[in-house]
Amino acid sequence: MGEILRCFRCGASLEALSLPLSRRDECPECSIHVHVCRMCLYFDRDVPKQCREDDAEEVSDKEKVNFCEWFKPSGDAFDPVRADQERQAKSELAALFGDETSAKPEPDAVTQQAEDLFK
Repeated sequence: MGEILRCFRCGASLEALSLPLSRRDECPECSIHVHVCRMCLYFDRDVPKQCREDDAEEVSDKEKVNFCEWFKPSGDAFDPVRADQERQAKSELAALFGDETSAKPEPDAVTQQAEDLFK
């Protein structure tokens, strides 16, 4: 395989992993399993079952490790545009609902915001 494999989620190089990829192999950067539909050459969002291999069993969660015998890793699994959209969406959710890593507003500011909703 001449192309460089990259993690479908974070884009990190998977060249340290030996081929064929094992069910237990994980991305060295984000620790997600890589023997998943999203990493497969046959994965296609635009076809039924999101798989171009007709004989493959359907897998409901395309990002979970599976036992598919048709699995072939794809060098095009990482989509930087989709990754940016995912980061943006997570950032917007964090801004809306807050999270542990972001600075929390002072209690007085939160109370004022709540009171302003009912004016």
